[in-house]
Amino acid sequence: MKKLMLFFFLVSLTLYAQEKTDLSYYLPQNINYNPDIPTPENIIGHQVGEWHVTHDKLLEYMKVIANSSDRITLENRGETFEGRPLILLTITSPKNHQNIEVIRQKHIQATDTNSSNISENTPIVVYQGFSIHGNEPSGANASLLVAYYLAAAEGDYINKLLDNTIILFDPVYNPDGLQRFAYWANTNKNENLNPDPNDREYHEVWPGGRTNHYWFDLNRDWLPVQLPESQVRIKTFHEWLPNIVTDHHEMGTNSTFFFQPGIPSRTNPLTPPLNQTLTKKIGEFHAKALDKIGSLYFTEERYDDFYYGKGSTFPDINGSIGILFEQASSRGHLQESDNGIITFPFTIRNQFTTALSTLNAALEMRVELLNYQQSFYQNARAEASKESNKAIIFGDEKDAAKTYHLAEILKRQKIKIHELKEDLSLNGKNFKKGYSYVVPKDQKNARLIKAMFQKRTTFQDSLFYDISAWTFPLAFNLDYAENVSTNNLGDEVTNLNLQEGQVSGVSDYAYLMEWHEYYAPKILNKILSKNIRAKVALNQFSMNGKNYDYGTIMIPIQNQELNKTELHAFLSELSKDSHIKIDAVNTGLTEGIDLGSSNFKTLKKPEIALLVGEKITSYDAGEIWHLLDTRYDITVTKLDTKNIEDTDLSRYTTIIIPNSRSLNKTDTDKLMEWVKDGGELIGYRNTVKWLQKKEFIDIKLKEEKEIPANNISFEQKRNFTGAQQIGGAIFQAKLDRSHPINFGYKNDELALFRNTTVFIEPDSLSYNNPIKYTKNPLLSGYISKPNLESLSETVPFQVNRLGKGKVVVFTDNTNFRAFWYGTNKLLMNAIFFREEL
Repeated sequence: MKKLMLFFFLVSLTLYAQEKTDLSYYLPQNINYNPDIPTPENIIGHQVGEWHVTHDKLLEYMKVIANSSDRITLENRGETFEGRPLILLTITSPKNHQNIEVIRQKHIQATDTNSSNISENTPIVVYQGFSIHGNEPSGANASLLVAYYLAAAEGDYINKLLDNTIILFDPVYNPDGLQRFAYWANTNKNENLNPDPNDREYHEVWPGGRTNHYWFDLNRDWLPVQLPESQVRIKTFHEWLPNIVTDHHEMGTNSTFFFQPGIPSRTNPLTPPLNQTLTKKIGEFHAKALDKIGSLYFTEERYDDFYYGKGSTFPDINGSIGILFEQASSRGHLQESDNGIITFPFTIRNQFTTALSTLNAALEMRVELLNYQQSFYQNARAEASKESNKAIIFGDEKDAAKTYHLAEILKRQKIKIHELKEDLSLNGKNFKKGYSYVVPKDQKNARLIKAMFQKRTTFQDSLFYDISAWTFPLAFNLDYAENVSTNNLGDEVTNLNLQEGQVSGVSDYAYLMEWHEYYAPKILNKILSKNIRAKVALNQFSMNGKNYDYGTIMIPIQNQELNKTELHAFLSELSKDSHIKIDAVNTGLTEGIDLGSSNFKTLKKPEIALLVGEKITSYDAGEIWHLLDTRYDITVTKLDTKNIEDTDLSRYTTIIIPNSRSLNKTDTDKLMEWVKDGGELIGYRNTVKWLQKKEFIDIKLKEEKEIPANNISFEQKRNFTGAQQIGGAIFQAKLDRSHPINFGYKNDELALFRNTTVFIEPDSLSYNNPIKYTKNPLLSGYISKPNLESLSETVPFQVNRLGKGKVVVFTDNTNFRAFWYGTNKLLMNAIFFREEL
């Protein structure tokens, strides 16, 4: 009988959800709506919440509504990797649209002066964005309703709102991910909606819709700006400097609704306290709106405002107020939860409601928020003026491209940079003109500069929602110095360009390419793909007054498939495309190893497979795929774990296993035989433990130290255990530069990102430890004292021979979030110099 009653209860709830997807469920009903403005249903063909809107339908609606309303304009700012437009709607009154550029300029000018010019006619700017994670779709679906409301609502309130507000409306931050998830949810939808969480509808296939095309979490890229979706968004942000930025997300199904502020003790110290005060005051508007519709919510728990690379924290270091919304997810159309049946329309309504409460807060707090932004920049200028004669210098005398890419990020973030006036030596490091840049500290975005360059090792809290360190020159493995004199400033960089590559001349003997430059692997891959013979130098040598380091690539003229003229033309094309200088030499006699020495080893073209699919962390796999595919133009086979058994592995020289904890026995045995037959297996992070357990590699792992839980209450248990994790920090290692894994590194130390507790004991033979953490390795970020002791003088890299092949392991992620340029070459070395490891 109880089961029967439950059945009828669920059916009634299902029918209720289906009936309540019309506009009256969502929209305020005490106002009129312009009948000339098409509703979402008119264009997308279904009620909002009845199906998951696909990106093409969402895009079409935004185009139509922009053409139907004089309150809205639409611009296409670029496209995703999959070619989907990255649109922005500007929504305001028709009067403001006629004067929009003047309004924008005045808004920016107000942040550049100490005199307040706020009047009753000064509009506030709000950037509203939705669903940066594609499988958190209630935000993007709510954007249909918000756009309709703003275009069609009539009356004194909406007129006042639009007269006083410029709304920069980003209906979906992540078009590719939204499309992927909508396809999944819609193709698995039941006609009779089924709330059973075991239904296939609520269990996406790998990698899911959260990420973009290359499986990146776009909500970690606001500061590094490496991805096209982020680049257009950050460009808009700096063009307007909005006062409020919203970021609509979803969380676990059994939660309720969250809005900021987050946990106070986890706010970044560079964020002004007034920011959090205003965030809390805005939250009162959300609370009132959610109370009105009876929705549960919480605040100041779980989430934090520390890492500035997220959508809710990036605005905080730029004079804005970032607002994170987290809605309990239905993960489909209807699902059971601890709070009862959660419907997709219900999740959309909460997002819609808080989007409107944000605008209400902006209107009511307009003067307060405009004053806050102006005071933020006034205070920043005052702080910066105290360092008016100081600057930061960064560069790499051997790698112009890597230096360029950090400068590129700074330019995207509207940070002024200058050329180096002349070559300079500081603290044993050489800064070369053309290979270095200088950042004056006395400038508008001085606080952002501090956030990007500072090292921090002391914290108020020991838990972090994301990483605790991101010091950019360390991530790029660049030499840098703070507090240098502004006397070193050259011309300001207005047009940033990569160095021009060239071949120094036509050779009858050989060409030499140093391995230091970031794009050297790109050239080498093209050379080997053309069946041109190339060799790598295992030792240093000098000729023609130039010192050549370990890893120099030599391309001989003799016995190549291309003749002398063709080879020169081919290398010239490659050098220009990859911005690398190649030297023509006409003798094999050097100071050191001669060019005919056996210490030059012939290289073979790699054939690479990257394991993807179930049991593989998609973030790690995507980072490697993106690196090989978009930066180095290296073709990589994405080999799904479900297909290993039926795949002929002999066609691959190298197989990479990103972060994983296990594979089944059949696949494990097959990989073992492949390695023994001569393959190279590269494993990252937790894969190291699995490879050791399955006897692929003979290494000794340190046991994690158990910390006694003395005087820890039950309430403190979660915080106590969380503090023992390494959430993401930066550590220093010493390098043996003569080892092939370190070819291309000019310094004897390297900054490594780490977020695992995998600790490898060093080998008893020192030459087998080419990368080794220092005794006190912490450079920036949080790590518990026991973990720091465990990490001290361990090794993040090992290689063992297994039969005819090799197994290479890295405990650390060398490709983190596409901006850890400084360690990308470790993977390239493992791939190209596999025979010499």
